[in-house]
Amino acid sequence: MPHALKDQEIAMLRAELEMLMGERQTLLRIAGAAATFVAELDADVLPENTLEAAEMLAECINTAPEETMRDALEIVKAEVAGA
Repeated sequence: MPHALKDQEIAMLRAELEMLMGERQTLLRIAGAAATFVAELDADVLPENTLEAAEMLAECINTAPEETMRDALEIVKAEVAGA
């Protein structure tokens, strides 16, 4: 494989990886915010359809690996502390 082609492939992979890492950060922020939101809800005062949506969101959050959620909550805490 010519050296220039290999360098181009490496640059493309690096750009793709950077894009994926940026998307991961965005998704972690969303997951952390969603988890924080669900934790603050009061099930006793929510309308039934809202409660069902919150339960569905909580179930989705609960499927995430513990380390991922820890990262997500740390991002949200850092953003709230920096606000």
